[in-house]
Amino acid sequence: MRKVCVVVTARPSYSRIKTALQAIAAHPELELQLVVAASALLDRYGNTVAYIEKDGFDIAARVYMVLEGENLVTSAKSTGLGLVELATVFDNLRPDVVVTIADRYETLATAVAASYMNIPVAHVQGGEITGSIDEKVRHAVTKLSNLHFVASAQAAERVIRMGEPSDTVFLTGCPSIDLTLDVAENPGLTFDPYAKYGGVGSRPDLGDGYLVVMQHPVTTEHGLARQHVEETLWAVRDLGLPTLWFWPNVDAGADETAGGIRAFRERERPLNLHFFKNMTSTDFLRLITNGRCLIGNSSVGIRESAYLGIPVVNIGSRQQGRERGGNVIDVGHDRAAIVAAVRRQLQNGRYPPNPIYGSGNAGQQMAHLLATVPLTIEKRLTY
Repeated sequence: MRKVCVVVTARPSYSRIKTALQAIAAHPELELQLVVAASALLDRYGNTVAYIEKDGFDIAARVYMVLEGENLVTSAKSTGLGLVELATVFDNLRPDVVVTIADRYETLATAVAASYMNIPVAHVQGGEITGSIDEKVRHAVTKLSNLHFVASAQAAERVIRMGEPSDTVFLTGCPSIDLTLDVAENPGLTFDPYAKYGGVGSRPDLGDGYLVVMQHPVTTEHGLARQHVEETLWAVRDLGLPTLWFWPNVDAGADETAGGIRAFRERERPLNLHFFKNMTSTDFLRLITNGRCLIGNSSVGIRESAYLGIPVVNIGSRQQGRERGGNVIDVGHDRAAIVAAVRRQLQNGRYPPNPIYGSGNAGQQMAHLLATVPLTIEKRLTY
């Protein structure tokens, strides 16, 4: 049996790989070694590890690697700490292949540690364009990886153009679309978000519709994080519609984003806003499916929302260059522009589904490939 070590480091990482974890665990020729690390272990970022355990996964190792501060220095140091700790984990587990996800600093630490230990690396979601530090990390991880499980045809083309052999690049789609398919087939809101997840703030009536906000700091613009989130806060308050707002990821500027939210909440006491740390991937998808518009700069607005046809107002540069459907309106960090775009989306209503990032069977494809594709640590640039 091949031992497949998957490193999950954050709330979005888990939703991006959950169905692949299930498929690997169920595969008769694979042994899943699940490592949970970084913000996925921290309560203030939603305690993702609790959801992982509730889903029935055994955790082979936990890696605490997030330094306080959420700034450029702590991001760099957390990457180094993750590299040190993950090297020990891989030495103990002795996996046949390591799977790393997307474009976070922890992804880079995972790929570097495995590469220097002569362990083949499989990278999920390479070849995409977003700008910011994420794109640098993503392309660096591509060059450190031996297998590439990409989410779109354009991403596959880019990975091959970066010199990766075409027989190592597999167009699987994104595992998050597997979860989205289930929600699309059974879209009802089957839970009370207040009762199930608590949160803080007012509890506006959701019966006549609501908005959902998920906005993260932009690493290359971290000094503007508070100003950015305040523009969105004012816009949502001025719209006056019931709004469910989710906490940001652990990126440089996250302290300023969170501080801006807390200060606004205490100062303005908005009656239409409620704030959550986290919820299960499926519940979150049900929530946005039944909402009227998704606002912010999360990739869920670009990926899953395209498949579900959800109206999205994407703010700022965090998703710049990423393939998107017609369901997205892009605006800058300006409250008037945000309000105008949301009102336009409310008039537009739902959009036709667009399967840019897959058709719903990515997890099974990844497990099959991990069991059957030849594994190697050698690389040569092709051109």
